[in-house]
Amino acid sequence: MTSWQLVRVIAGIFIMLSLALGAPSSPWFVNEWFLAFTLFVGANIFQSGLTRWCLMEIILRKLGLKPGC
Repeated sequence: MTSWQLVRVIAGIFIMLSLALGAPSSPWFVNEWFLAFTLFVGANIFQSGLTRWCLMEIILRKLGLKPGC
C-alpha cells in the first residue's frame, strides 16, 4: 500500500469514527463536538488537494511507506 492510499484510508476511518461519536442518532454518541473533528479532517483533505502537501503523507513516508504515483 502506498502512502497516499493509506492517507485516504486513515481519513475515512477518522471521518466515520467522528460521525459515529458526534451524531445524536448514533448508538455510540458521546458529544456533538466530535463533528468538529470531521470538519478538521475534511478541511485537511481539501487543503491537500489544492496544495499537494499533506503532513500525514510525509509522516507515513518517513515511517517507510513508498510514495504513491
